[in-house]
Amino acid sequence: MSVRVRHRLEYAVVLAIRALARSLPRRASLAAGSALGALFHRLHGPRRELAVANLRAAFPERSEADCRGVLRAAFAQLGRHIVDFLCFDAMSLEQMLPLVDIEGAEHVRRATARGRGVMYFAGHFGSWELQIMVHALRYRPIVMVARTLDNPLLERLMERIRTRVGTRVLPRQGALRELLRELRRGGSVGMMIDQHIQDRSAVAVEFFGRPASTTSAIASLALHTGASIIPVFAIPLPGNRYRLVYEAPIEPPDPGDPDAVRTYTQRCTDLLERYVRRDPHLWLWMHRRWRV
Repeated sequence: MSVRVRHRLEYAVVLAIRALARSLPRRASLAAGSALGALFHRLHGPRRELAVANLRAAFPERSEADCRGVLRAAFAQLGRHIVDFLCFDAMSLEQMLPLVDIEGAEHVRRATARGRGVMYFAGHFGSWELQIMVHALRYRPIVMVARTLDNPLLERLMERIRTRVGTRVLPRQGALRELLRELRRGGSVGMMIDQHIQDRSAVAVEFFGRPASTTSAIASLALHTGASIIPVFAIPLPGNRYRLVYEAPIEPPDPGDPDAVRTYTQRCTDLLERYVRRDPHLWLWMHRRWRV
């Protein structure tokens, strides 16, 4: 099968899922999302086994059966996340915001009032795409960095959904200059910190006791501009709702720390790890996070 044909087929499948999800009541569409996740779990054997290996390494005290149970729940959550993301795109502001509780709004207000810009970070945890949309509607749109998808048709669809609320999306290559410009204007930028990085911004930090190559860009920009770094997580709640949690800004390292960038990056990673340890089924174990 040629790459172009595969891309068109993948795109058609996503559009079909979107049409089905939007035709159903929300409760039924999320149940369909869980079923979709279960199908992913069954069909993607290599990803499934990679995820089990990641879970076993992260939680050596857990049995393999326990890790596989966590993984099944993680695939179901991924399916629900995909479906709800596609459904949220069709919702009005009045429909969307009542589904989300906000916790830690005072951290956003205080950081914004400083006038030095705000950096938000997250991981592939919970409902990460929804938090971008809700934040833009509740506060102000952000400039975010995202990996470009291999499928250009799906990439255009994702960009259209993300930018619908005013969010600007930058590819990693050459993004730092525009992020710096936005922070100097007092704006907000967002980054994910749980992907393997191979470029010059990479630093090795500990994640679940294992070295993980991680972007240092968020720490470098914050140290350069004085911007606050605020962790943000969208956590699913009973009743098909969400809690959008803004944690207190990460404490910056001592100015005299010769390894300030790595120290700051480690503190951000530690906070993410705390969330993943508490709710491991909400993290995306299926990607190759540890490669060093």
